[in-house]
Amino acid sequence: MDEKTEELRDIFMDVTDESTVTEQQVETHGSLDSEAAIDDRLAEVVGQMRDRYDFATTLSDTDLVTVVRGFYAGDSDADIARELGDASLGKTVARARIDLHLLRDADEDAPFELDALRDLLEADSSTSECAAELDVSESTVRRYRRVVEAKRQRRTVNDQFRNEFENILQDRELSDRMTESVQEDGLDDATEGMETNVSF
Repeated sequence: MDEKTEELRDIFMDVTDESTVTEQQVETHGSLDSEAAIDDRLAEVVGQMRDRYDFATTLSDTDLVTVVRGFYAGDSDADIARELGDASLGKTVARARIDLHLLRDADEDAPFELDALRDLLEADSSTSECAAELDVSESTVRRYRRVVEAKRQRRTVNDQFRNEFENILQDRELSDRMTESVQEDGLDDATEGMETNVSF
């Protein structure tokens, strides 16, 4: 320990009444404990949604947590598929994401007015009837039917599940920011009002 380091240590010990100085131990949002707790909370919401709705996805709840995290991290469906270990799962991820009420603007870029499809569905029109009326393929109808249904479900529960996902992830971010702030401000608070004359 050189002379300057000793001086700084002595100042810290004087103002904090601590007898020892240890290295800072930081729990980041990458720590296993905090991440596992966040995953558990997200999985609980995913499980509630699976119980309530008829999920078409073959992805596990653990995979769906990865979808939720990726969506809020701004990752594309292809990025999330790669995170799941299979780049070919892009369409599967998109369907799962819509099941989870996590819609992107691009999901609503249909070659027809979604309101027209909504009206047909409310009139109990079949997939083939919708396709004929809208002059699109049945697969296109099925794709946008999922979007219309997800939007309806979101309205029915007042976007409850998206709000829960966001609250869980925001709690994590807030906790991280508060921890960082405490770590950065701790020594400043301890030395406030103290005059030091340490020259480098």
